[in-house]
This record gives sequence, C-alpha cells and structure tokens, in this order.
Amino acid sequence: MNPVTTLLNVDNLILQALREDISSEDVTTNAVMRESKAGTADLICKQDGIIAGLDVFKRVFELLDDTAKVTFKVKDGDEVKNGQLLAVVEGDIRALLSGERTALNYLQRMSGIATYTNSVAKLLKGSNTKLLDTRKTTPNMRIFEKYAVKVGGGYNHRYNLSDGILIKDNHIGAAGGVKKAIEMAKEYAPFVRKIEVEVENLDMLKEALEAGADIIMLDNMTPEMMKEAVALTKGKAETECSGNVTKENIQNIIDIGVDYVSSGALTHSAPILDLSLKNLKPIE
Repeated sequence: MNPVTTLLNVDNLILQALREDISSEDVTTNAVMRESKAGTADLICKQDGIIAGLDVFKRVFELLDDTAKVTFKVKDGDEVKNGQLLAVVEGDIRALLSGERTALNYLQRMSGIATYTNSVAKLLKGSNTKLLDTRKTTPNMRIFEKYAVKVGGGYNHRYNLSDGILIKDNHIGAAGGVKKAIEMAKEYAPFVRKIEVEVENLDMLKEALEAGADIIMLDNMTPEMMKEAVALTKGKAETECSGNVTKENIQNIIDIGVDYVSSGALTHSAPILDLSLKNLKPIE
C-alpha cells in the first residue's frame, strides 16, 4: 500500500471516516485538553491472530497531527499474541484521543480478515487450489479488506466491475443464454481479457466450454457434480468453486481439483481482532 496513487485513495477514505466520527469537534477531548501537549500510548493485542493494516492505523494519526510518530514492534502478516505490545504511538494527546477509535476500527477489521483468511488458507495447504476473495466487501472499505486478504495468505479476485469479465446468472438471463453472453463479451472486450462464466449445472458448463470461456465458475454445485465438472473442463479452461464457502465446509472441496475457490466469508463474516490503545500519558 505504498504507491502514491494508493496513498491518495487511502487518505481520502480515512478522512471520510474521521469526518464521520468528528463532524464539528471532539467535544470531550477539547474539554479536558485545552492546549497541545505531547504524549504516548501503547497499542496492545488482546487476542491471538494475524496483524494487518498497521500503515493505515499510523496514517490516521498522521492526518490529525503531522508530528505524530508510531514505532511498531511488528509488521503486517506477523502472528500476534494476547497481551503483546504491538506499537507505541507518540503525538499531540488531542490527536491520539480523537483518532483512537477510527485507527482501531481499521486495524481491528483488517486484522480480523487477515486472521480468518489465514485460518482458511491453512486448510488448503498442500493443494493446488488458490483461495480468492470476492466483491462482498464493506462499502468504502474494499481497498483495505482486499489488502488484508493478501496479508492473510489469500489472493484477490477482480477488484471491481471494471477489472474483469465475470458473466453471472443475471447476465446470462439478460443476454439470452450462455453462448450468446460469451459471444457478446468476446465482441465487446479486448482480446487480452479473460472471460469467466458462472454455471450451475453440467449443461451450462458444456455450453460455456463450447463457446470458449476461459474460466468456469462452478456455483453452488455438490462435491460430486464439481468433480464431474472438473473432469469435463480439464485442459479446456480453469475452474473456480463458489457459493457459501466457509472455513467449516472448505474441506469438502480440497480433493476436487479446482484451480480456485472464492469465498465471500473472508470479508463479510470475519470477526474483528481485539486490539486496544492503552496507557496514554503525557511526555514530561
């Protein structure tokens, strides 16, 4: 998340989050801290997991106080333990107080996604199947949530609707069939674009293969049907399994041989990782 363009996008989103939390002023902080005073606070882990989003956490305080500094004891992707000191934040106490919740919201959410993704990715270890996220992300949080998936050991599917062709059931309905939808996509899109098609049964699969789809998404199929679909598809297209895939049921997919498995649960169902900003004190 270091490129300048990414930083600008992230800054805009963080500023929106800060404006949501501070519409006019932080009245409590302004009441108890009438003047600028330097201070420090400790970022403490309260739950085992994978940390992700440290630069975003830091950026919140930098946007409130350009003298703020954060000294990290860990880096994104590290395993962290309950009670561990993760960072020391230094800056204007007013900025530390006003930015605390927004900074923790980002870090807890991103670390929760990284932790859950890591637990699912471990179940696929040793297979040739890659774990993908989806577009089932929190509005205005996609850049953060998809980054957290990568930190946790997963891979990113398309970022948004401009990023790739994925013909789903309603596109097929709108076009008038699988073959027609693929033909229209090939006619419209540059030849360098891969075309992925969602299919729900073997007849749709055969039609998609005959029309020249590059990737077949096997949606909500039984493990038995997926095995047959993979056998039919082998050497003709890549395969992706999708449809309510979670940590609890992914074991059913491991031996099927799909190239990818996508899971919306990575972003929409991951619990936060519990973190806290504690021990705030002035620098004397």
